[in-house]
Amino acid sequence: MASNPITTDGQGQQPRPLPPETPVDTGSQALSEALQSSFGIVKIVMVALVIVFLGSGFFKVGPNEQAIILRLGRPVGEGQKALLGPGAHWSWPYPIDDHIKVSVRSVQQVASTAGWYATTPEQELAGTEPAAGASLNPAIDGYALTADENIVHARATLTYRINEPIKFVFNFVNASNAVQQALDDALLHAAAHFKVDDILTRNIVGFSEAVQKRVTALVEAQDLGIIVDQCTVKTIPPRQQQVKDAFASVSRAELTRNKVLNEAHSYENQVLSKASADSETTVKLAETERDRRVKEVAALATQFQALLPQYERNPSLFVQQRLTETLGRVLTNVQDKILVQPGAENRFNYNRELPKPKTEEQK
Repeated sequence: MASNPITTDGQGQQPRPLPPETPVDTGSQALSEALQSSFGIVKIVMVALVIVFLGSGFFKVGPNEQAIILRLGRPVGEGQKALLGPGAHWSWPYPIDDHIKVSVRSVQQVASTAGWYATTPEQELAGTEPAAGASLNPAIDGYALTADENIVHARATLTYRINEPIKFVFNFVNASNAVQQALDDALLHAAAHFKVDDILTRNIVGFSEAVQKRVTALVEAQDLGIIVDQCTVKTIPPRQQQVKDAFASVSRAELTRNKVLNEAHSYENQVLSKASADSETTVKLAETERDRRVKEVAALATQFQALLPQYERNPSLFVQQRLTETLGRVLTNVQDKILVQPGAENRFNYNRELPKPKTEEQK
């Protein structure tokens, strides 16, 4: 058996023996090494989990979106500072932080069926309608009351954009439902201020504008944080067969009346155009004739003024010259001319019979 080594301290005191060496157990040594390896793997896994946990906080905001980070349910930042623009962002992962993306540039859409009859999405896609019953069922069929105590079916589709995401997200539990309720109210309110003929035929555009004006006012009053882009409205008569036939008859009569009125207006325009053209032509002809007459009279007056001195110098000679000129013009085609002295008694025998042609024997 080996002896224990003796050690001394640095001051030369009595040396003390070292503790005996403990024999090494191979199994314990292997277990210790395994535990050390396991702890190393656990550390690596923990570091990886931390990296994954922190990396899960990265998120991307699209070009037409804005995001809001919620920390323990409250937005981080105030006003516009709480809004994150397009790009990559990071927040603490859930449940510490959470983020909400809001589409601010793309167009949102809601539809109001408060005044429409019962139908299914499948029928809407297929373009078919359910069979009309003998009467409306108030439990499932919607309708709108008009100002003249009639009913119509009306539906509206509203397109809008979100311009204040914080108000749209945090001021309401469901802002889309608030927009739809405002659209339902606007549709029924506008119908109550229009007559049935105006809604269906005479003033369709005016009715649509009234619905849009009403829903815009409600949205601004409730401060929903959106901008209304467009509102389209569709209306039809009640679907009961008897009422439907009556509305169809009225529509046909309206079309016939409009056709007759259009034809009358067309004929009126045609007659007025022709009369206007004829009057302009007559006026132009009259003006042309007037100008011609004025010029002719002016020429005669000028001629008269030129001849007046000649007449004043020798009236008898002037008269004789004018008479000769006149007779020359009048008797241009006369074969025989006989000059008769004034005051002389002359007798002439004129043969009224035409001369007979000479024959060969007479020649």
